[in-house]
This record gives sequence, C-alpha cells and structure tokens, in this order.
Amino acid sequence: MSKVLDAYLQENLKELRDQGLYNEIDPVEGPNGPIIKIKGKDLINLSSNNYLGLATDEDLKKLAIAATQKYGVGAGAVRTINGTLDIHLKLEQKLAEFKGTEAAISYQSGFNCNMAAISAVMTKQDAILSDELNHASIIDGCRLSGAKIIRINHQDMDDLRAKAKAAKESGQYGKLMYITDGVFSMDGDIAKLPEIVEIAKEFDLITYVDDAHGSGVTGLGKGTVKHFGLEKEIDFQIGTLSKAIGVVGGYVAGTKNLIDWLKVRSRPFLFSTALPAGDVAAIMGALDKIMESTELHDKLWGNGRYLKDGLQKLGFDIGVSETPITPCIIGEEKLTQQFSARLSEEGVYAKSIVFPTVAKGSGRVRNMPTAAHTKEMLDDALAIYEKVGKELGVIS
Repeated sequence: MSKVLDAYLQENLKELRDQGLYNEIDPVEGPNGPIIKIKGKDLINLSSNNYLGLATDEDLKKLAIAATQKYGVGAGAVRTINGTLDIHLKLEQKLAEFKGTEAAISYQSGFNCNMAAISAVMTKQDAILSDELNHASIIDGCRLSGAKIIRINHQDMDDLRAKAKAAKESGQYGKLMYITDGVFSMDGDIAKLPEIVEIAKEFDLITYVDDAHGSGVTGLGKGTVKHFGLEKEIDFQIGTLSKAIGVVGGYVAGTKNLIDWLKVRSRPFLFSTALPAGDVAAIMGALDKIMESTELHDKLWGNGRYLKDGLQKLGFDIGVSETPITPCIIGEEKLTQQFSARLSEEGVYAKSIVFPTVAKGSGRVRNMPTAAHTKEMLDDALAIYEKVGKELGVIS
C-alpha cells in the first residue's frame, strides 16, 4: 500500500474513534425482523427501516422464488439493451397506480433515483433550492447536476419564499427547482407540502419530493404527497422500495413525458443492470398488500404512538417527530454511542446516529418501531430504556 494513503487512513480513522464518530457495523445473523440475532444474542430490533414487516413476509418470499425460477437470478442487461423484462413494465404500471401519476420508472436503489433524476433535468444554467436537512443522496444528486444550490433553512417557508423570489428576480437561472424529503429520516417531521406548492406556483418552481420514509407509511401507505392530496401538483415523486416496501430499489413517479425523458437521459437507468425479477415480483406483492388493506399501516402507527408515549413519559427528548420515527436525542457523541451500546447489552438494538449524519452535538438513538413488533416487545424495550437512561444520567 502507498505510504501516503496508509498514513492518511490511520490518522483519520484514529481521529474518528477518538471523537466517538466511528461507526461499528454489527452483522445480523438471520432475518431482519422485530427480533434480530447479533453475536449470538437475541435483541429487540428498533433500528430497521422494515416499517411494515414485509422484508420477511412469507407471501413475498414465495413470489420472489417463483419469479426467480421463471426469469433467473439476474436481468442480464441494462434496461435500454435487453434488460427490460415484461415484469419490469408491470411493476412500473403498478407504481404509477400506487402514486397516482401517469407513469413511473424503477431504479436499483433510492440513492440512484436522486443521482439519476436531478441531473437528468437540472443543469449548470439552473438553480436548486434544497432543505438543509435533505438526505445525502439529494445533496449528491444536486452536486452532480452542476446547478447552483441554494440552501433553505429547515422547513422555513419564509426563507423558501424569500430565496425563491430572489432567484426568480435575478434572471440568472433557466429553471428553478425546490427539493425536500417527504418525511425527514432523522427527526420524523413531515414536509409542509401545501405551503411548498403555493410558493412553487408563485415562482414557477419545479417540485421534487423524496418520500423514501413516507412510501408505505404516510397517506394510508401511499405516501406524503397522497397524505395532502397533491398528486397533481408535485412534479417528481421519489421513493425507495427497500424500506416500508421491504425489498430493494427505488422509483420516480410523475408525468409520462418526465418518465420518458428519464429513460433516455438518466445515467443509472442507462448504465446499470435492471432489478432482478425475484425482487420485482416481491415488490409488486408488497404494493398489492399496501393498496388492498391498511392493517399493517394502522399497526405501525399504533406501535409508533405507543413507543413515543412511553419514552416521553420516562423523560426522554424525542424531538418533533410526526411519524413512527422516534429519536431519543442524547446530544454528545460519545455519550450517544455509550447509550446505544448499553441498550444492546441489555437487549435492545437501537443504533446511535452521530455526525456527519446529524449535526455535531445532536447525537441521538433513532427508534424505528414496525408493524411486526408486539406490545410486549415494546414494553420490554421501554423498561430497558428506563434502566439505561437513569444509569447514564440521561433521565432522572
């Protein structure tokens, strides 16, 4: 190895460890359900994005196996050569129905969606107004486009209006876009879409909502745009197929013209092999379950409220979450990591989230209750939170 590289890596890894910012990865030994096994120990799992418990659903497993037997384990090519299987088209028709749009396109991940869609439409002649707490994939997608990035204070509609007005009146830019998460993953708050749409109409902004944590969760499962009844007003609806949907991949939903453009200009679509058919079949099965019944959605929200109420009564700072995402904000990074480690020792897996994922001094343990948790599991988790919280002086 290069001596320069080795010295760089050693110095910077040591610095991260000293500051409590180094993330240890814990392999899960088996399925990622409400109870997981790590290092041979069963733990109540409060760190999964598997909101509806569909990642381990028996019906979806059968669909994946049947499709794999029919189509094989891989699509065999990129979508634009001969990697588009008939099952991909069926998925995209179902996604458009799910999101209430004319059309949809699928990608290999939610991260790919933002890398693909933003840079396919926005250029160096344009400007993007972006909420300061948007996901890293949005930030990277904006940078890739070459457009001017204008940071908007988090959920601050006065700041959005003022900066949209200034950008519009400057005459410097061809197109203006406003990008926001639908549900912000670290705090659980929901984007103010009605106000955003009003401002967008005033200043002719393209509207772009990344609903990774809203798809399957808000709007009776159909997402944050549906929650507000704004399917006809939002230009880009982005989502993952790996969180509440339980499988893997991502999608963009919008007008037919938008989707046709992404098929010829979005680089991940043009240069990455398509999703395997087994995953596609499981995704369609998951979408059917969400569209046919709100049972899993309702259980998720019930469990979210139950855990929130319990943690709040114990005295934990759970922030401003409006969704089942429930942060316990600890603050200092090393204490946050210590808190998470003690939870794990006592039987709860709730991962610490520290800088650079969140701002320095705002470390938290993020809890993700799911539809698969029982009240008994949540009661056990709350008892452990109380014990560890008092032991470390986080609560009194």
